[in-house]
Amino acid sequence: MVVEAVPEGTYVDVGNGITIHYHEAGSGDRGVVLFLHGAGPGASGWSNFKGNYPFLAEHGFRTIVPDMMGYGYSTKPEDGAYSLDDIAAQFKALLDALGVDRATLVGNSQGGAIAIAMALNYPDLVGRLVLMAPGGIEARETYMEMEGIQAMIRVLYKEGISKETMRKVFRLQLHDESKITDEVIEERYQVAMTQHKDNIARIRTTNQAERLSEIQCPVLCFWGANDKFCPSTGASTIAANCPNSRTMLIAHCGHWVMVEYPKLFNELTLQFVQGDLG
Repeated sequence: MVVEAVPEGTYVDVGNGITIHYHEAGSGDRGVVLFLHGAGPGASGWSNFKGNYPFLAEHGFRTIVPDMMGYGYSTKPEDGAYSLDDIAAQFKALLDALGVDRATLVGNSQGGAIAIAMALNYPDLVGRLVLMAPGGIEARETYMEMEGIQAMIRVLYKEGISKETMRKVFRLQLHDESKITDEVIEERYQVAMTQHKDNIARIRTTNQAERLSEIQCPVLCFWGANDKFCPSTGASTIAANCPNSRTMLIAHCGHWVMVEYPKLFNELTLQFVQGDLG
């Protein structure tokens, strides 16, 4: 019997044949925080944020950690294409179903692109925005030139999914290889084996850079200086264009700030969502 590496939570029907799976913790006395994970083989909300959302829950926040369509235990369409607006609408429907009308969004990579889309499309819903190396702020060609993206595509379309090929990708994703544990690989591998290889292409991540100035809510952005998936020059793009933003570029850090520096990320995010970070 195979033990599921990623625990199962709760499901919500968000319409159009899509069911979103999510985990939840915290009382919500101090507000709601929605965590949006990135793309890639085997991604899930719990795997990305298991070291982060419990900390905010312990400090009085209701934390909601969904799996994006196509990932984790959420619906995985076999065909079709979806825009950032489509995925943003799914998460809006999730929050509506859970009775949430105001939230802080935390998004990394493609999840950051979706968080930006939600802030643009639903400004009354998004009170604050925490971004970690968000996608969707460069031309597609720029991302396709990144070493990590190229490695991920090779695994999907040439080498095939295995624990060893996933470990190769993670060596590019994380600067500190000691964080690439067998547990992390197993979590990702089990989910990846349930996905269609074209899953990553289902969501079309467009360039939203020209609209960043429209985001009026407070923004906190983290970026690893050694990111091999989303170019760290994006940190300057966020800082220069989001009028109410604070951006941190972190040395000796790859694409997953919240995994490589969880104490830094958790404590600064807590200060930010409390309104204590000036």
